[in-house]
Amino acid sequence: MRQAFSIGISLMFTAILTGNAALGGTMNSDKPMLTLTVVFNNVAFDARLKTSWGFSCLIEGKEQTILFDTGGDEHILVDNLKRLGIDPAVIDMVFLSHPHGDHTGGLWGILKRNPRITVWLTESFPASFKQAVSGYGASLKALNRPTRLLEEVHSGGERGDWIKEQALILETTQGLVIVTGCAHPGIVNVVKSATERFDREAFLVLGGFHLMGMGTRQIEEIIQQLKRMGVKQVAPSHCTGDKAISLFRSAWGDGFLEGGAGAVIRLPSQ
Repeated sequence: MRQAFSIGISLMFTAILTGNAALGGTMNSDKPMLTLTVVFNNVAFDARLKTSWGFSCLIEGKEQTILFDTGGDEHILVDNLKRLGIDPAVIDMVFLSHPHGDHTGGLWGILKRNPRITVWLTESFPASFKQAVSGYGASLKALNRPTRLLEEVHSGGERGDWIKEQALILETTQGLVIVTGCAHPGIVNVVKSATERFDREAFLVLGGFHLMGMGTRQIEEIIQQLKRMGVKQVAPSHCTGDKAISLFRSAWGDGFLEGGAGAVIRLPSQ
């Protein structure tokens, strides 16, 4: 069953059985669609999927199918993909935000089933990790600067002083879609860097915002900064923390999207 309702003039959300779909403008099946499916998360959404600490999101609708991060457990990741009807063979590219195990641990389960993929990571990844990836036969690409990976698909570049991390930036007709693993360099800094680089507002920011342990006033200030930058929709999860997720939900209202394991977000790609 599908339910649709209008928000404003140009924004439409559709609730579907497997998640929530965010569509900007008028629904048109002929338009290329960008689909983001959260396949690994410690935040629950779809009861069919297992939850565990970490994050991973499958992105379809661009030039290649991209797996953003791989969660912390290869068995859970592969099982969740199976439950969602996703064959690892469809993945063309793995994009790793940073070297922490809760974002890279599932990679080996993908490479065992689909070694002929490209793995993008930052230069700060350990040499032993890079060697292990290459050992499976995957094409390894390391970067430290903002880089165009595909048409309308970009790395925000290696950012941060202590924990270095890269965000994935997708261009859409609605604005930028920014996917973060943990946003260790600061979620405001990540969004600001992307919007200034492309001179476009962020339509959607999705992933871990790393706000666990922060006080209410700190979180509210971050929310206001993102609001002032024009962020239209948010889907925070993973390391964002329950308190922060609740505050984001209240602040964005209909612009808040579920981002737990199994959530599906769709919007026009071009």
